[in-house]
Amino acid sequence: MVTKQFSGTADEADLRRADSLAREIFSDVANKWALLIIEALGERTLRFSELRDEVEGISHKMLTQNLRMLERNGLAERKVHPTVPPRVEYTLTQPGLALRATVDLMCGWTHQYLGHIETARRSFDT
Repeated sequence: MVTKQFSGTADEADLRRADSLAREIFSDVANKWALLIIEALGERTLRFSELRDEVEGISHKMLTQNLRMLERNGLAERKVHPTVPPRVEYTLTQPGLALRATVDLMCGWTHQYLGHIETARRSFDT
């Protein structure tokens, strides 16, 4: 996978630019599965099967892809314990925990405005 390299220019941090590194990172983490995984891992270290149970509806493939993406971006760590069978655990890194604070705000916003959004949807759909 080819990725942009950060050299410190302001353009690379501009989300509005299609070619910015910031947009690439934002695109990686701004999906429902990544946000739900971050929320679940913010509580504690979890094994793969525990994560799959926590994030209802996620497939094995989507969980694997999103965990790899979070690892690649330095937001989650994977620890393999040398047992038979191997025990693999995932935990958020410091940047992942910082992102979780934003995810928590988004969850709070959703709870606060859920009624308003439902009313708007009913009005729009009629």
